[in-house]
Amino acid sequence: MTKNIGKYILAGLIIIFVLVFLFKIYIVVDPGEKAVIFNKATGSLRVTPNEGFYFLVPLVEEPTVYDMKTRTYTMSIAQLEGEIKGDDSLQALTSDGQTVLLDISVRYHPDRDNLDKLHRTLGIDFVNKVVRPQVRSAVRMIVSEYPVLDVYSGKRMQIQEEINKDLGKSFKQNHITLEEVLLRNVQFSREFQQAIENKQIAQQEAQRMKYVLEKQELEKKRKIIEAEGEAESLRLKGRVLAENPALVQYEYVKLLAPNIQAIIADQNAIFNFSDFIKSQKK
Repeated sequence: MTKNIGKYILAGLIIIFVLVFLFKIYIVVDPGEKAVIFNKATGSLRVTPNEGFYFLVPLVEEPTVYDMKTRTYTMSIAQLEGEIKGDDSLQALTSDGQTVLLDISVRYHPDRDNLDKLHRTLGIDFVNKVVRPQVRSAVRMIVSEYPVLDVYSGKRMQIQEEINKDLGKSFKQNHITLEEVLLRNVQFSREFQQAIENKQIAQQEAQRMKYVLEKQELEKKRKIIEAEGEAESLRLKGRVLAENPALVQYEYVKLLAPNIQAIIADQNAIFNFSDFIKSQKK
């Protein structure tokens, strides 16, 4: 009798071992996760409310575990930064026909209140079915409404907000919650980048030529003022000579003795040149 009991216990343990390890009669849901359990017999779904240990009906119930934490999907030109290795930047055309390369990061998580609907309509591969294609579509559509310089700097934040708004609606329809979209980097095509560099060089050259012309104009004005001064000086000297012919003698003597201030015009007169010039200027 004791031997039979021992056999029954051993058989029971074997059965339990088979059920537990071969037929998977339980599932452990870790923190930050939820499991959708599909009943093959009834076609119904049930979602585990919290993390923990859950029993399953062997061969009937099939679990699928979802990570409910916020995740980031990145499309980047950097070789090892995005979900797809290599250049995975998003190409888009602006309203003025220029190609831009965009680095995009999308933060999202499954809708916690509609996980059963997400599982039924999209399944575990919802990132490739919805997240990636809808991000690419929304970004291209919105970028196409702006000229290239607005995308690069002027209205970058506004574009990012529009992408957030548009994707938030489409994600919600597919039972995905969008946290935020980050427009991380914008690059031009090589041709447009070269055109910008050429334009900058042309602008710098134009500024240099403007400076040269302004300098020449100032020099021209300086020479005019200088010439006018010389002409006025000659006019005054001519007037003095007309009124005082003896001044010619003074100019001659001045060449011989530069510091002379007056001359004797005749036996009865002394002519002071400096005083005369001062009186004429007044």
